[in-house]
Amino acid sequence: MHPPLTPQREKYLLLTLAGIQFSHVLDFMIMMPLGPILIAEFGITTHEFGLLVASYSFSAAASGLLAATFVDRFERKRLLLAMFTLFGLATLACGLAPGYATLLIARGLAGAFGGVMGALVQTMIGDVIPFARRARASSMVSAAFSVSTVVGVPLSLWLANHFQWRAPFVFIAALVVLFILVALRVLPEMRHHISAEKQAHPFAAMFTVLRDVNHLRALLFSALIIFSGFTVIPYITLYSVHNVGISLHDIPLVYFAGGAATLVTARLIGYWADLHGKIEVYRVVAVAALLPLLVVTHIGVVPLWLWLVCTTTFFVLVSGRMIPAMAIITSAAQPGLRGTFMSLNATTQAFAMGLASTLAGFIISQDNAGHIVDYGMVGYVAMMANLLAVWFVSRIAMHGQSAAVPPQPSGIP
Repeated sequence: MHPPLTPQREKYLLLTLAGIQFSHVLDFMIMMPLGPILIAEFGITTHEFGLLVASYSFSAAASGLLAATFVDRFERKRLLLAMFTLFGLATLACGLAPGYATLLIARGLAGAFGGVMGALVQTMIGDVIPFARRARASSMVSAAFSVSTVVGVPLSLWLANHFQWRAPFVFIAALVVLFILVALRVLPEMRHHISAEKQAHPFAAMFTVLRDVNHLRALLFSALIIFSGFTVIPYITLYSVHNVGISLHDIPLVYFAGGAATLVTARLIGYWADLHGKIEVYRVVAVAALLPLLVVTHIGVVPLWLWLVCTTTFFVLVSGRMIPAMAIITSAAQPGLRGTFMSLNATTQAFAMGLASTLAGFIISQDNAGHIVDYGMVGYVAMMANLLAVWFVSRIAMHGQSAAVPPQPSGIP
């Protein structure tokens, strides 16, 4: 593990990583509420839109697999900033894309660099933060999801509605420049993981990770929880507009309400996971998430306020599972192989996202009236994957668990 930082430097580190993650999450999330606009702009089907979402994920899966061959050979800060810079350029290319095909390629490039970047962020948390506080640290970085839904997505949709769909991508590229300047000043160098002995070949670390049965269990668990969420998430906006009867101009409220709620609940869940046990809290939140998975995919025309209750509960519980889950997954890695493992985890998660959104895109369709058909079937698939993950989680062993000191219940930091 990296030598301990002062509390102030640790806080700055987590805030900076949260800012980097915010850019990454916003770039991925903005495609989903832009769905109705892009379908109308390019004249594409729900299947083609699903491929547009999946291209990001499949590219992230491929890059994560490649990164597993070299990520533990380089100093963390320099590698993260290099990937972040390339990610910003690819996102700018999305905003400049002249048509569907070029946007598809640009999304793939953004996913390729974003996948490595996301893995590095989680790796640095595992390197620096002790096990006993790791879930709360993960919740702080996971707040990037909440902030992106509260501020980023509504602002991006406002830009898209008042200018055009390209504006959000230019906005994200500008954010990347800002956070690069902050990261250059705040992030410490991390070289402790680099072994003096040279690996026999570039795949040696990857094979070492994959020979560990506990690593494989953690990767399967990771795939299940991502699959259970991303069968449903990419199509919520389409279902809201075409089936629930929500105006496109009210869609920012869905993300604002959900993000505002998770901004509070994410830290609560992280605190409870460190205090009462990561596996136990994960199971409670994941089982509770079954209800919004069912309701959101089956409900018909309802008032805006009721739909906001449903979607906010969905965001709180479905995203809330990821806080104890990521602490479990990160802690399953052998410390000396954490970078390689987290790159493979990023590959696993990205592949699960791509598979989920592609599968759901082929299950659902639009009828002549424009309604989304068979979204309920997608909900059942998501619930089955979620239940499998709940059953499987206890099979994962966590490094550092026995040495963990329970945090004192003095309030949420």
